[in-house]
Amino acid sequence: MAPTLTTPLVLKAGTSWADAWQRCLAVAPEAFRDDHVLNLWNGSWQADGRALPATSPVDGSPIAGPPRLDAATAHQAVRASLDQHRAWRHIPLGERRARVAATLDALTQHRELLALLLVWEIGKPWRLAQADVDRAIDGVRWYVDGIEPMIEGRTPLDGPVSNIASWNYPMSVLVHAVLVQALAGNAVIAKTPTDGGVACLTLACALAAREGIPVTLVSGSGGELSEALVRAPEIGCVSFVGGRDTGAAVATAVADLGKRHILEQEGLNTWGIWNYSDWDALSAVVPKLFDYGKQRCTAYPRFVVQRGIFDQFLAAYLPAVRTVRVGHPLAVEHAEDPFPQLDFGPLINAAKAKELSDQVAEAIDRGAVPLYRGAPAADRFLPGQDTDAYLHPVTLLNPPPSSPLHHAEPFGPVDTIVLVDTEAELLAAMNASNGALVATLSTDEPETYERLAPQIRAFKTGRGKPRSRGDREELFGGFGASWRGAFVGGELLVRAVTHGPAMERPPGNFPSYHLMA
Repeated sequence: MAPTLTTPLVLKAGTSWADAWQRCLAVAPEAFRDDHVLNLWNGSWQADGRALPATSPVDGSPIAGPPRLDAATAHQAVRASLDQHRAWRHIPLGERRARVAATLDALTQHRELLALLLVWEIGKPWRLAQADVDRAIDGVRWYVDGIEPMIEGRTPLDGPVSNIASWNYPMSVLVHAVLVQALAGNAVIAKTPTDGGVACLTLACALAAREGIPVTLVSGSGGELSEALVRAPEIGCVSFVGGRDTGAAVATAVADLGKRHILEQEGLNTWGIWNYSDWDALSAVVPKLFDYGKQRCTAYPRFVVQRGIFDQFLAAYLPAVRTVRVGHPLAVEHAEDPFPQLDFGPLINAAKAKELSDQVAEAIDRGAVPLYRGAPAADRFLPGQDTDAYLHPVTLLNPPPSSPLHHAEPFGPVDTIVLVDTEAELLAAMNASNGALVATLSTDEPETYERLAPQIRAFKTGRGKPRSRGDREELFGGFGASWRGAFVGGELLVRAVTHGPAMERPPGNFPSYHLMA
């Protein structure tokens, strides 16, 4: 029998970067130019900043880069935002709510374009890109509908809120925070992430600015802009999402200045397996844990497994991880086909993929045991495309203590497994990073979960199920070094960016106290 010929994949119709860019030019001509975006400050779009070249992680092709401001211009933008803040804080709540609601309607109208930009700029598969947009819209609408009791007896801050966030969730984290902060009566500043998302954020901010939301959007290196966006006296609060190294520098600055702050940092989120037998449930969840290549603050890259049931764990885990689907997020067999169903596409850039590949190779050289390494599937990529940013799932047993994979979050599709023999070892391994955002413990014994879960240093601990950042009324924070400053989520997000009663102590991790909600 002759071999079956595989039809070469093509780009889904209407989804090219050029298609997305032309739609941006039509929707928001004030913010987009022929080949670059503008910065937004002092209430208008400014043709300043030096645009850096950028490439899409999807296929290495050129896309729009961030127009980086210098420090002096950033200070001007912050001073202008303070002027906006002083006017906006006196706008009645009803009008603020109407403007934010109108912004949500505009975001909904352009939902698919925002999602397509996320695909090209940060490599999200279509399903996850749409979910990022939808979570932003639905989450802010929850605040619009219920803001009155949250804001009662509270006043806006003395200056604008400065937002510095990582690239992985431009809409559901950054835009969501910005709109809630504005709803609470503050002008807002957002810095575009260096690694991606500038066009998506530009479009979202253009739609907000049209409705009169006092938003500032600027680009630049963290080192050059930090003096303005973190230390400037005009800033009323700093909201940061990112790694521990950068977060530590921000934490030092805000602590010295006594400034309001929300600093979400990375932690090694762990999944413990102890006296457990529901392997079908574990198999079902393993592929979902690879959503967006584990480039999430609530990803689970570490399994801590009781040695006596390791064989059963592997029998459930390995078949499941082999089903994880990786490929070009827009490649289809026929141009009119639906979007491909993938768990993840590329990592944020080729440099990150190489860094992780090198860490895996080094860990194996030093004694880690490779249990699984995924291989590229040619039928999920365009012919001849650049695939340097793609890394397929990898699973390592017992990474050595000298490896970054032993103690830090990889922020990529690399699972590590640590074997333990006692409950004390289980807890020590699950608490390896001095605090985490989420954790899960799978055990058949309710009393074991009730005894051990409070000793796991994570803000949220699930029983046999993954925990998420949460939406709407669900609170969010972190233990230990994974979080500094005020907790957020639900009404706590509003409390974090407003003044309440005298001597109020917001829940959070602060130098002088730790207070759970």
